[in-house]
Amino acid sequence: MSKDTLHLAVIVSSVREGRFGPVVGRWFAGRAKGREDFTVDVVDLADHMLPAVHSHTPSPDALSVLSEVSPRLEAADAYVVVTPEYNHSYPAALKQLIDWHYTQWRAKPVGFVSYGGVSGGLRAVEHLRQVFAELHAVSVRDGVSFHSAWERFDEGGEPKDPAGPEGAAEVMLDQLGWWASTLRRGRAVAPYRA
Repeated sequence: MSKDTLHLAVIVSSVREGRFGPVVGRWFAGRAKGREDFTVDVVDLADHMLPAVHSHTPSPDALSVLSEVSPRLEAADAYVVVTPEYNHSYPAALKQLIDWHYTQWRAKPVGFVSYGGVSGGLRAVEHLRQVFAELHAVSVRDGVSFHSAWERFDEGGEPKDPAGPEGAAEVMLDQLGWWASTLRRGRAVAPYRA
């Protein structure tokens, strides 16, 4: 691995019973792992349940979970959030992850892979763009969206019609790569101040 390799954290945000997120997350992570410019770390929030109560002095249990997640977010040069749409927005577990962290997101790019019913999770993405802008993250323009996602994948977890989603994933990964490289160089020259 070269020093120029970018570290991409793929965040699977749904923690609901019977969730479809791992299918979408595995598919996307597989696309990203096929590239030479990224190493990929999948952060599944179902494996890291952060407490709902935020504190400047977290409990030992909260510190334990944070010690598993925070360094992985810190090490990332870019993020991809895999999110469903719940009630026109994104999951509470994702909001918990976002709100427990601040500097980890700063001056780094984020992309979105969304899924859901008729809207394909796009309303969740619109809310997330506003939240990440507040955290001084840069959301890339293009993303991947699966409308009626459970009908779009086969039993092996691959899209039934892969051309569209694979093309969209490549465009988004290209954008993430450009922003991640540029922002990493910028942070090295002059620390970002928020």
